[in-house]
Amino acid sequence: QYHTNPGEGARVIMITTSYMNGHMTESDGRGGVEANQEEPQQWHREMAVDCPGDLGARTLPVRRSAQLERIRQHQEDLRRRKEEEGRNRQELDLTASIRLKKLSQNPKVGIDNPTFDPIEGPGGPLGLPPNLGAPTLLELEELLMSLKQVQHCLSDGQSQEDVELVLQLVQKTDFQKAFNIHNAVAQHMNRPSPPFPHTDRAQGLAHEVQSMVHNSQHKEGLELNTLLSSPHVQAVLLAHDCVAEQEMQLEPLTLDGPYEALTQWGGETVKIVRMEKARDIPLGATVRNDMDSVVISRIVKGGAAERSGLLHEGDEVLEINGVEIRGKDVNEVFDILAEMHGTLTFILIPSSQNKPPPIKETVVHVKAHFDYDPSDDPYVPCRELGLCFQKGDILHIISQDDPNWWQAYRDGDEDNQPLAGLVPGKSFQQQREAMKQTIEEDKEPEKSGKLWCAKKNKKKRKKLLYNVKQNDDYDSEEILTYEEMALYHQPANRKRPIALIGPPNCGQNDLRQRLLSSQPDRFGGAVPHTTRNRRDVEVSGRDYHFVSRQAFDMDATAGKFIESGEFEKNLYGTSTDSVRQLINTGKICLLCLHTQSLKTLRSSDLKPYIIFIAPPSQERLRALLTKESKNPKPEELRDIIEKAREMEQNFGHLFDAAIVNTDQDKAYQELLRLINKLDTEPQWVPSSWLR
Repeated sequence: QYHTNPGEGARVIMITTSYMNGHMTESDGRGGVEANQEEPQQWHREMAVDCPGDLGARTLPVRRSAQLERIRQHQEDLRRRKEEEGRNRQELDLTASIRLKKLSQNPKVGIDNPTFDPIEGPGGPLGLPPNLGAPTLLELEELLMSLKQVQHCLSDGQSQEDVELVLQLVQKTDFQKAFNIHNAVAQHMNRPSPPFPHTDRAQGLAHEVQSMVHNSQHKEGLELNTLLSSPHVQAVLLAHDCVAEQEMQLEPLTLDGPYEALTQWGGETVKIVRMEKARDIPLGATVRNDMDSVVISRIVKGGAAERSGLLHEGDEVLEINGVEIRGKDVNEVFDILAEMHGTLTFILIPSSQNKPPPIKETVVHVKAHFDYDPSDDPYVPCRELGLCFQKGDILHIISQDDPNWWQAYRDGDEDNQPLAGLVPGKSFQQQREAMKQTIEEDKEPEKSGKLWCAKKNKKKRKKLLYNVKQNDDYDSEEILTYEEMALYHQPANRKRPIALIGPPNCGQNDLRQRLLSSQPDRFGGAVPHTTRNRRDVEVSGRDYHFVSRQAFDMDATAGKFIESGEFEKNLYGTSTDSVRQLINTGKICLLCLHTQSLKTLRSSDLKPYIIFIAPPSQERLRALLTKESKNPKPEELRDIIEKAREMEQNFGHLFDAAIVNTDQDKAYQELLRLINKLDTEPQWVPSSWLR
């Protein structure tokens, strides 16, 4: 676990896998580096030992209930009984019955009914294996046709009347319903195992669908929202999730005895746990040294230990498969477990900690506002479990039991990432970044470039260190961690405004003007406000909103302008009301803004989609500007690229997408593709926008 002094941290060992994030780590995970005066000791408190070749391929065992087995046994007994009765029937005198006597006198009376003929195939009837062979299911139409054919071929009047009664019965609605139910049940019972649920969060999916269609104006969307909101459907979804959650839990594997039992061992009350350690399914547990004891430190989501519920944090491991563990160093335990596969029998001293009953945690979706590489983090409990991510990645946080180290999956990697990875908790990340900023400021006050090395007021830094939780703005003093997100699908009649951000001479104004010219019915620009006098050719409300300086200052003080400025002693500004008026007409509002305006834009109810237009390489940028009859100096090109780097570093966490403008035509097509995608796919937006 995390210690404030790395030198005090005990080395621990993973009982799981190092196959994380789609690649193998290069670290051997066998302990810390030697201490020196230059850098802190980097202890590997948890290490990986079980390294299966492919953790993604995992199949669920075929589950057969005891009731199903009893039914199959009963069917087998009936089959044997019918065979014995058939042999006895062959020995009966055919003259014992008048009907049988008549049939014996005319053996060709009747027809061959192919419906009841066994269809032989490889392995048994119907080509199925002998133990899974099942009688052919008869369709209702075939049954009626067969009865009519039999009735036609019978010469005995009594037999014809009997068949007629059967025909009348078959043609009744109640019988046909019962017949169809029989066929459906028979078909289901002949399956190798009951169907397996696809998910245990149907309620959550229903809520996501409702949030998507909440503002829909289509009849189908309103009907779907009403249906999903009804108490009966909610009750059905709740019942489904409760059953599915139990069904999706892996059944514990037991051999000759119970998989978990309490007993006395060496004068102590211990728990005996038996489970499987498969090569392709990680166990998902970590341990640490505590004096002479080896204690389970962490249960990782997605592993067999978490699914079985047999191992718990705080349990002390005394013995594994007869090998004594107490008193051994974690490196020795590493070597022991590396050779063990198959059935593992643990002897444990149960944890003395009284834990509350497990509750189903809600998955929290967050957007990362910083880059993280566990290989560069000396405090991560286990580097092999550390989840690498970049600024802008969506993370699904599935466990916050440890406030310092959350367990998460990266969006899109759930299938390739069987075990959850460790990411820094929000408070922990804020605290250590605040400390790092203060230390770096004291060391190199003139250094710039990185967020924590930028020149700041020392007094402000100290204040920031003790108030990291109170700072929710995204200005220069913020420590960026995570932002909670939710999926949002824009309504057809309320398009999200598109904000193009970029340094000068990167083409964002040209791209905006090209969209406005090519599709004027779809795109538009917000009408700006100004304090200058109206010209004769201008129309108020079309070209500008002409207002007095006093009215402009009042609106600016009230925060109604996304951005504003002064030019030739006249004030100009773009208001949120102007953008909203254009959106209400059904058009997409195109904006070219400075980065300082993003705070006001994002705090409004407009839900903007922000695209960063980045410059290409210096040589390519020179060629593009030369086409526009511009002859930039080398230092001007460097200033543009440096400005873009600073914008991305300080405001990149606010960008929804980025386009590198290497070619105007390609950049235009990419911009159009991103805008079109807003109509067809839901996008991640801050969850505060939807509250």
